[in-house]
Amino acid sequence: MRAMTRILFSACLALSTSVAFAGVDIQQWVASTGARVAFVETHALPIVDIQVDFAAGSAYAPADKSGLAGLAASLLDAGTRQRDENALADRFADLGARFGAGAETDRASVTLRTLSNATERVAAIDLLAEVIQQPAYPQAVFERERARAIAGLKEAQTQPGYLVERAFGVAVYGDHPYGRATSEASLNGLTRDDVVAFHRQHYTAAAAHVSIVGDLSRAEAEAIAVRLTEGLAKGEAPAALPAPPLRERAVVRVAHPAAQSHVLIGMPGLTRDDPDYYALVAGNYVLGGGGFVSRLMKEVREKRGYAYSVYSYFEPQRVAGPFRIGLQTRGQQADDAIAVVRDTLQQFIAEGPTQEELDAAKGNIVNGFGLRLDSNAKLLGYVGVIGFYGLPADWLVQYPRAVSELTVEQVRDAFQRRVLPEHLVTVIVGGEGDTTAAASGAAPAR
Repeated sequence: MRAMTRILFSACLALSTSVAFAGVDIQQWVASTGARVAFVETHALPIVDIQVDFAAGSAYAPADKSGLAGLAASLLDAGTRQRDENALADRFADLGARFGAGAETDRASVTLRTLSNATERVAAIDLLAEVIQQPAYPQAVFERERARAIAGLKEAQTQPGYLVERAFGVAVYGDHPYGRATSEASLNGLTRDDVVAFHRQHYTAAAAHVSIVGDLSRAEAEAIAVRLTEGLAKGEAPAALPAPPLRERAVVRVAHPAAQSHVLIGMPGLTRDDPDYYALVAGNYVLGGGGFVSRLMKEVREKRGYAYSVYSYFEPQRVAGPFRIGLQTRGQQADDAIAVVRDTLQQFIAEGPTQEELDAAKGNIVNGFGLRLDSNAKLLGYVGVIGFYGLPADWLVQYPRAVSELTVEQVRDAFQRRVLPEHLVTVIVGGEGDTTAAASGAAPAR
């Protein structure tokens, strides 16, 4: 009976997958400028959403210039050769267009939402091209934003949540580009010339991927991709990032007067095109990604009350992005909570999920996948990931299908090969407020 149930379950998943995602047609090509392009034509709304990604994230900044990638992206709309920042903001508002820019680890992204009406669309595209291709990076605005970044960093450095993330990156990645942390010294050392040079080197057609979703034709999308990248230097394909080395198991403690200990445990994990991607993501839902139904939540919160929340997830990147487990707990019980986490993880690695747990994970992932694509903006995000990281054009169909076909053995095997306790780094920030209060008999600080 159970075997028949699993057969019917798999058939339903496969059917829902084909029905839900057969209509997502991602067209891909290389523009005459050398930029890569992905386009989804949809006429549900009179809107066009655009994202231009460059291999210009923090991993591409020089080791001694942390913070450079973020400033280069955030200052794109600070002024161009034709307009200052106020004129740019007013023009975007007049057109009813929405602009955004920012940088993460692998990439810098520029986004635009505009009406699909030709008059507004063409004007908004021209304005976006001006911003991408001709940023002025005014000295006064650069100094203002650098000072703001330094002030924000100083404030962040008082917060245990920021400190644990910072220490975790360094502990897991060391000198690898993924482990570099922005400092006051690196920000103070940045100049406008650094930003201009970074833009010139990394905001090139060869390093660009243009994603377009919305109410327009293929020919119109082709014209947009060329318009947005024709004024950029041709450049060269970005250099490959090195694979991060695995660190030896270690525990790092960072003092902080908070009563709560902020804990992160992890190691380098997944690339975007990793063959173990689906098995690890589905298995992680059972381990710590499924909220109250996850094993970590049951063991750490429900059975022992050590934490309000505990979670785990993989963060795939160009090269191995981190696998992490995180929680907050009272300083006095941090070591006990960490021991439970380690035992739970070790058991999961050894045994994998039960069939019932895996079926529940597959059902949640597949049946909920459509909610990730229920707007143009959400779809644009996936199209950008697929294009920038060179994933197959039918990845949105492959994802739920591959998850629905997973077996317990595949998930267990993937975790045994890829999550290695001898290489897990544990970072603990804070908790002193609780331990000090316990020693003195006073109530812990909050």
